[in-house]
Amino acid sequence: MEEKPIGKITHYYGKIGVAIVKFNREVKVGERVHFKGPHTDFTQQLSSMQYNHQDIESAKKGQEVGIKVEQKVREGDEVYEA
Repeated sequence: MEEKPIGKITHYYGKIGVAIVKFNREVKVGERVHFKGPHTDFTQQLSSMQYNHQDIESAKKGQEVGIKVEQKVREGDEVYEA
């Protein structure tokens, strides 16, 4: 079964380890996601999300949110349901 992307990395802040992700469906804190790109391939649980520097429990479709990531990601990497 082929994975369908649920979001895309639009920016990465390396010093603080935060990725900005634009999701194309609703995503909730606690879900497991798979980050994949030419140099990226890891899975993690979403422990927190922020929108406008405020903690949120879920991201709406089309919303760009900040996510703390465990490894480096790059702009253009895709996010899949894990």
